[in-house]
Amino acid sequence: MSALSFGNLAVVTGGASGIGLAAAKAFAGLGMRVVIVDQPGDSLDSAVAACGDQAVGMAVDVSDRIAVEALAVTVAEHYGPVSVLMNNAGVGAGGDVLADPAAWERVLGVNLMGVLHGVQSFVPAMIESGQPGIVINTGSKQGITQPPGNTAYNVSKAGVKALTEGLAHTLRQQAGDRVTAHLLIPGYTFTGMTAANTPDKPDAAWSAEQVVAFMLEGIGAGDFYLLCPDNETTPEQDRKRILWAAADVAENRPALSRWHPDWKDQFETFMRG
Repeated sequence: MSALSFGNLAVVTGGASGIGLAAAKAFAGLGMRVVIVDQPGDSLDSAVAACGDQAVGMAVDVSDRIAVEALAVTVAEHYGPVSVLMNNAGVGAGGDVLADPAAWERVLGVNLMGVLHGVQSFVPAMIESGQPGIVINTGSKQGITQPPGNTAYNVSKAGVKALTEGLAHTLRQQAGDRVTAHLLIPGYTFTGMTAANTPDKPDAAWSAEQVVAFMLEGIGAGDFYLLCPDNETTPEQDRKRILWAAADVAENRPALSRWHPDWKDQFETFMRG
């Protein structure tokens, strides 16, 4: 039986909007019960209503380890074992390396520690249950290619990548292929985070529903890296940008050479080649 089977339980953090809400709706559409975790308010209530009678909402700040641990206990006691855990909650602001430390703490607390809290609070029971399970952590291409401008966000998502890779290894050792980890890497996606600057969906962006459809297809194929394209970036462009970023280390180039004036022409030639 698949973890995505009718009647199984999914927990989605950051599920009141964007990719999280699209995922919660998709899981509910498969006949799953869904626990939607987010900040309290109208958005959480609306998300629960949109997912139907099988959905419940829980207001939790994922950066609070004790609160997430209590969430896991409540879910287990009232709703039973978790089959799908999607650690998706995230915030975007943060700034460069010299930006306000409080902004850094918030970004790392939600985007990175929130994922760790979810993993450590829920995954041991998923391993011990003997049932199939899926863990999805939402990363970002920025955690791989590191574009300058919002270093705090890049660091948080680079941490999610490393955390999820390590989780996949641990799960292989402890659960074989029964419980699997997957890193969701969205492309340019129109969500509440991007809508703050662009109220209407740009043609270049994917919808959250497109991202979730791609995610489910990739999980079905057994993919770990769920690297989403969008309407402006092809899979081949993503592959080349990732290879270039990795080669900065392998070839001892300047940090972030893609944006270094001395390497501009070489990068453009590489992308065309």
